Amino acid sequence: MTDKKTALSGLKGEVFLLTDQHKSFASAQIELLVAIEACGSISKAAKQVGISYKTAWDRIDAMNNMSSQPLVVRSTGGAQGGGTRLTELGHKVIAGFQALQEEHQHFIARLGDKLHSLNDVASFMRGERMKTSARNQFRGTVSHITLGAVNAEVELDIGTDQSIIAMITQESVEQLGLEEGSDVVALIKASSVILSTNTDIMTSARNKLIGTVSRLLPGAVNTDVTIDIGGGKSVSAMITNVSATELALEPGMTACALFKAPSVILLKDA
Repeated sequence: MTDKKTALSGLKGEVFLLTDQHKSFASAQIELLVAIEACGSISKAAKQVGISYKTAWDRIDAMNNMSSQPLVVRSTGGAQGGGTRLTELGHKVIAGFQALQEEHQHFIARLGDKLHSLNDVASFMRGERMKTSARNQFRGTVSHITLGAVNAEVELDIGTDQSIIAMITQESVEQLGLEEGSDVVALIKASSVILSTNTDIMTSARNKLIGTVSRLLPGAVNTDVTIDIGGGKSVSAMITNVSATELALEPGMTACALFKAPSVILLKDA
């Protein structure tokens, strides 16, 4: 039989920085922020932490979208040819996370001395992590709810001059306990987003986020397009290469991202 004290000596844990009960920043994100601080370049930072350039950008966009203020900002031109840097909040997040990590390691060490079996540890540390395939995730606050006969229209303030409209059932409003001021997360798949370079276009889609094309990543069939909508937020769209060519998309071009209200999924902590 394995000695319990020996087994517990190998006890490990992972720390998350919590914001209003949401797991916003894990160690992988912090590692990327540290690399950006050191390298001043997304491509160099991605190489340093062992991820692809695209993955690095996806993580940065996700962090900025889920934060009240941007953690990373990008610049173009200048004597150095532009680059990427952390904001003051980004530096604070790194310092705070590292302090939490040190305290967490002390906690794990004390926990290993006090718990009597690995089953106790598993029960104590057990928790489910939410995972989603949706590329676009926005933390927002419910600013208005319009109730209908069956469905309800929920308007979210996402921290920019633009808002997101979600169409969900009244039953979902009740189950989520939504009211004005509720903190929620909105999910939109990149494949549900339609792009147009005509910002005055009128469609039946309730959501039209206007911004600037910040990144184009062509693939074998599709192109991953990122639109900077201000406030450190961005929205991603997955369109065909043919569509990208027909739209003549280029970085710096003004464009709008269109998506229907029923395409927006809302999440809220219990």
